[in-house]
Amino acid sequence: MSEQPPSLPIIVLPHPLILLPGARATIPIVHKQADALIRLIDSSTNNPVLAAVPLLQNEGRTSVNDWGVTARITRFVRPRPRSEEPYLLTLTGIARVCLATTLPVPTDAAPLPTANVTYPPPDAESAPTADVVQDFKGAAIRLLERYASDTTQSARKRESWTRIAQLVEETEAYRAAALADALVSAVGAEYSDKLVLLSTESPSMRLQHVTNVLTKQLSIAEVSTKIASAVDESLSKQQKALFLRQQLAAINAELQRLDPGNTDIHGTGNGVEDEDELDTLTRKVDTLPAGSEIRRVASAEARRLKRIPPQSAEHGVVRNYLEWITSLPWTPATAAAETLTRADFLPNAKAQLDADHFGLDQVKRRLIEYLAVVRLRAMLAQEAEAEQAKAQEVVLKDAVGAPALAAAPGADRAAAAAHENACRALVKAGEIPPPPPAPGLPVPVPHVQDAPKASKGVKGPILLCAPRPVCGPARDGQDVAGAVDRRALGRPFQRIALGGVRDEAEIRGHRRTYVASGPGLFAQALRKAGRMDPVLLLDEIDKVGQSNYHGDRPRRCSRCSTRNRTLLNDHYINVPIDLSQVLFICTANSLDTIPAPLLDRCEVVQLAGYTHDEKLHIARRFLLPKQLTQNGLAPAHVELPAPTLRRVVENYTREAGVRALERAIGGVVRFKAVEWAAHVDARGLPPSSAPSPASSRAPSPAPPPEADVEAEAEEGAVVLRRERDPQFYTPLVQPAELEEILGLSRNDGEEREREPRRGVVWGLVVTGMGEGEIMPVESIATPGSGHLKLTGSLGDVIKESAELALSWVKTHAYELGITTARAQDPLRVPDAIDVHLHFPAGAQKKDGPSAGVAMICALVSLLTGKCVPPTIAMTGEITLRGRVSPVGGIKEKVLGAHRAGATKVILPWANRKDVAHDVPAEVRARMQFVFARTVREALEAAFGPGALPWRADAPLVESRL
Repeated sequence: MSEQPPSLPIIVLPHPLILLPGARATIPIVHKQADALIRLIDSSTNNPVLAAVPLLQNEGRTSVNDWGVTARITRFVRPRPRSEEPYLLTLTGIARVCLATTLPVPTDAAPLPTANVTYPPPDAESAPTADVVQDFKGAAIRLLERYASDTTQSARKRESWTRIAQLVEETEAYRAAALADALVSAVGAEYSDKLVLLSTESPSMRLQHVTNVLTKQLSIAEVSTKIASAVDESLSKQQKALFLRQQLAAINAELQRLDPGNTDIHGTGNGVEDEDELDTLTRKVDTLPAGSEIRRVASAEARRLKRIPPQSAEHGVVRNYLEWITSLPWTPATAAAETLTRADFLPNAKAQLDADHFGLDQVKRRLIEYLAVVRLRAMLAQEAEAEQAKAQEVVLKDAVGAPALAAAPGADRAAAAAHENACRALVKAGEIPPPPPAPGLPVPVPHVQDAPKASKGVKGPILLCAPRPVCGPARDGQDVAGAVDRRALGRPFQRIALGGVRDEAEIRGHRRTYVASGPGLFAQALRKAGRMDPVLLLDEIDKVGQSNYHGDRPRRCSRCSTRNRTLLNDHYINVPIDLSQVLFICTANSLDTIPAPLLDRCEVVQLAGYTHDEKLHIARRFLLPKQLTQNGLAPAHVELPAPTLRRVVENYTREAGVRALERAIGGVVRFKAVEWAAHVDARGLPPSSAPSPASSRAPSPAPPPEADVEAEAEEGAVVLRRERDPQFYTPLVQPAELEEILGLSRNDGEEREREPRRGVVWGLVVTGMGEGEIMPVESIATPGSGHLKLTGSLGDVIKESAELALSWVKTHAYELGITTARAQDPLRVPDAIDVHLHFPAGAQKKDGPSAGVAMICALVSLLTGKCVPPTIAMTGEITLRGRVSPVGGIKEKVLGAHRAGATKVILPWANRKDVAHDVPAEVRARMQFVFARTVREALEAAFGPGALPWRADAPLVESRL
């Protein structure tokens, strides 16, 4: 090097990489190191030089080696955009360097540290002796010639080894040490040898060490050659044995064809094990339903398997197919008659559903209907079997008693006639026993009909829960299905995740002509269930992949429809599979992405969000016991009163479900678990013991310093945790402690503390996860030319609603007292202005017509100066005639308004039945609902009676087109 700077940037090489002088290495670089290297490259005129030091690992501890090399950056490759590939850095070693001080392992805070380095004296000052150089050259040439003779690659590789050997032979003595460094990197020496070589300063000692390394590599190469030769000979023997076995199998097949009765002819395979597997498969095939198509196909494949040699690839394919086809349930399964016919069957099912799940009245009602039908069908089948058995008993009695009546002298013919009439009354037509035979003839045995076949059962419905149940224990489709079928009917349960399914073959199976083919998801679920009547949960059915060359999406999704699922033709099984008894429960995040043919075949059950009272009930009944169990506490260790739970629900969660509520309760329980563990350790108590009343009465501590309790700030103050005495433990959690446990409240009542502002009203929306929320509609007037500006990631429908609202306001500006003449434009008279409508949360897409009423109220408030009270929320679609049309999602919107603290909701007149049917009674009792037919009624409800200066002489004009 022409310059030797006293300090260099240090880059630590990943273990076990070691860079030697004259060698080149490429390493991956993390992003923070890459940023530092980019700044270093940009600040240098030439390729920058840094120190590359290896990382040591000894007994699990990592440290940085004292010796390294100065390396020049020869290449720096950036990854492709939006890829997870790392940066690539190529370094070329120059000379040895030693760190002046021990360097700690770099961290993310300092990815490219700078350290002082020292340089060894030049190699010319201590040149190696001629003997040392000659020994080095001899060992290197022998190893390179071995590599050239043993290489199995192209001729270019062999020629490269030869050229390197010539270069070693022609190298001068003063350059031998540098060549030794490069040669050790090329021959792939061990990590320890490279590390010793890197730390050796004397050229003579380095050459001696390299000579030993090359000699060891030569011995390894010779041994490897011998092993490879032995392996090749072994493979040749195996190939010869395989060829002979195939010939023997062909000879055995020919002998079997000439002498079919000879059972002593056996092929070669795995011996007794293969025969046992074939016998097992044959017995399984014999247990399949007699006379069925599956029995015929399986028998043919079993006979074919016996003729295929075990060494053939087709043998494994056929055997795998037989294992699949014999493991599927083919016999119709029926529920236990004793369970279904009991009088308390339905009450027990209802009680089980109510005990396991809170709410979900629609899902429970539909499942109870299904169970009632199953019970009625089972009772009818039981009655039919009883009548059939009774009729057969009459036939047998009549057949046995008829000869005795015929042989008895002076028998009462009237009694015989009565007996025959009774038989005719009890037995169906065609089943009346024949007349008694003549004396001396044998008594004919009557034909008794077979027992009636078991009913195939009731076709299970396809319940589609939308939005997808994301609301905790009471909304888990697996729990709902399990409660009904595992406990009520004893059915197995299986879940099929459809998220990411893009190929029709994943559902219907791959054809057996493909490599590694297998059955579809439905066949796999039936095999795991072991019965033909399981409960299948089709999770996220709306995420089935879009149409591609593997099949169209509606065709994939409609496999579980009521008509198509009677017989499923799996491509791999290639035999129709009966799915008529399967109960399907589907979940979806949104109905908009589900194909119309599939949606038409499902029974859609809309699942709305929970009210505060429902969340409190679920938290007390399900979530708190679950968290106590998971965190190793008992109910006596944590006590959450109603005010505390209500504070958690209102200030720390804002969702339709209860997942965030469960996480918040888990945080409280874990906080108390830490306190209880400290209390147990301090007092030496067993963890399962209950807290004593004495330990709960802690002395009143002195007021701690303000810095230990709270770091004051005007807004967003951070409350620090107060140190508690481990000698005392209180299971009760007060509402005031939640900020210390869970941190600052996520919902500080910002929506509840709204202020009335001109041009701002509050509308109602439904998010993509099925949660109702309130959203402000903001409007301002700016100098302009009478245009309307819309922002907030709005769709085409909501933009049209905004244009519609502005047109209505312009048309009725005179009636509202905004203008003094009908022909005046309120956006141009007296001053030309532009109106800007904005919907906050611009990162979220918004669309739909339900914001029409809110936009009209916002425009009227802006132009008249009147304010809408912040406790009023509204929704509804508008028309040019001024009518308010119905909208959807009423329950979700009303619950969102209730959570936000709204006391009055303006809704379309046509949605009054939705409120009465869907909204819980406790919410209806706490809120005021105004149902508007026209825009004028909506404005009167929003601003208050008489608040707007309506002109009394303004006639109401309605279009009659």
